[in-house]
This record gives sequence, C-alpha cells and structure tokens, in this order.
Amino acid sequence: MSKPTVDIGRVGIWYGGIDGLATPEARRAAQVIEELGFGALWLAEAVGRDPFASAAILLSATERLPLATGIANIYARDPMTMAAGQKTLAEAFPGRFLLGLGVSHGHLVAGVRKHDYSKPYSYMVEYLDRMDQSLFMAIGPSENPGRLLAALGPKMLELSAARANGSHPYFTTPDHTVLAREAMGPDALLAPEQMVVLHTDASEARRIARAGMKIYLGLPNYTNNLLRIGFDDSDIADGGSDRLVDAIVAWGTEEQIAARVAEHHAAGADHVCVQVLQESPTTMPEQQWRRLAPALLG
Repeated sequence: MSKPTVDIGRVGIWYGGIDGLATPEARRAAQVIEELGFGALWLAEAVGRDPFASAAILLSATERLPLATGIANIYARDPMTMAAGQKTLAEAFPGRFLLGLGVSHGHLVAGVRKHDYSKPYSYMVEYLDRMDQSLFMAIGPSENPGRLLAALGPKMLELSAARANGSHPYFTTPDHTVLAREAMGPDALLAPEQMVVLHTDASEARRIARAGMKIYLGLPNYTNNLLRIGFDDSDIADGGSDRLVDAIVAWGTEEQIAARVAEHHAAGADHVCVQVLQESPTTMPEQQWRRLAPALLG
C-alpha cells in the first residue's frame, strides 16, 4: 500500500509518560509539542488511559498537531470498535489522526487481559480482515487516513506494507531500519521510535538509558529482535551491555542525537519518533524538547 494520507512530518515525539500527567498538564504537553513544530505526538496503550479518548482530548487542545497511536492493542477492542474509533477521530479531526495497531506483549494480553496470545501474527491477519469488513453506519472521514502496524520481524514488516500503510518499529536501531525498509519496499511509511538521553557524561547517560530500557529487555518480542539483528545474550543480560545501550539509546549533545535521527532517515525512515528518557519519568520533559527542537527540526 501507499503511505497514509496523514502528514506526520519527519520527526515526532513519542511520549508514553503522558499518562503520568493530569489531563490539564497532558493538554499542555501536546500544546508545547505543537508549538515547537514537531510532526506528531505518539501515544501508547498499556494499562493506562484509553488512547482514543486521550487522542480526542489532545486533538481538541491543539490546532494542527497530528496524533498517532504507538500502538493501540488489537486485543483491547474488537475490530469493529477499532475501526469505528479510527473513523470517528479521522472525521472529527481531518488529517490529524493516524492509527497504529499492534499485538502488544504476552504479559499484557494473556497475563492482564486474559486473552489467548498463542498466535499473534495469525490473529493480526484475521483482525485486519475483520476491520476491513466492519460496518460503520455514521458519517466517516472524506478519505481513508491509513494505518500502521507495530512490526519488528520480517513477516510483520511485510504485512505492514501489504495490509497497512507502513510500520512503527519500537526499541530498534538504524541497522533495523535498513532491514525494515528492505522488507517493506519503497512505498510504505516507516516510522521507527528512537530513545534519547540529553546528557554528555557516559556513565550518567547510560544509567538513565538502562532504567528506560529495563522493562523492554524482559519482553521476548524485543529481545528476539535484538538477537535477530546481531546482538547476543551477553548484550541483553544485566541491564544491557554498553554496546546495546549505545545502539538503542542516542545520548549526548543535541547534535549527537540529531545525528542518530539522521541515521534512521538515511537508512530509509520517513519519520522518527523521539522518546526522551530522563531521571524522573513522571515529569514532562519540556526543557529537553525545547533543546532538541532546533537540532531536529532545523
């Protein structure tokens, strides 16, 4: 498929910590991101706020900023409900809502939601079929806004190009971006996430990075992908080797972080979602966004 009709620019902000803000402060976070000129704000779904309700609140608080889900969990709602949520927001806010879908993780799907997680790829294929066949007897958007899939391995990346408008890889490297572009071909949108730490001291930067990486190094979807792209068990153990930390998290000056984002673009990314890691994950990283904006958007 071709790229989605929603224009999310070259660089956006991925902000999972927004659920830790009271709603008035979350609105202000979206307004700051819009003011700075970032192309999109990416929202996650785990066990916090509903991403569709949050998107409606934040879209209403801004004038131009697109909202993207990174990602909406397909086990959290049936395909008709997912399609209805997408079309409702796309009609209400033309050109400003991009749906990212994903299979999430076993501990959240089987452990928390009590669903069967035995065949996530097959479930995604069937889910997309049912989305496409869903009834929607309301006024919808004037054009199909498109959708992205969370994808890491070859099969899901290929599905992202064949049955969606692109992919949103998370917890990856520019080397993975090369592989993703090769798997998807030239036409689909590729929007990887990039963790960053604005700190020039290696020990301190890596300490903050490891804290942000910790949960992901215990999830098979991510560790299997790391092994697939050239890391080994010793890199993943004990909080991550320096080699792995430096590959997953860009740290240093604004210019050094911008250089990593540029690596993704050179590797085939259309858009890079920057996630700022900091000492306090519950504090809005406004100052870091303001420092990064000139380097990333200039």
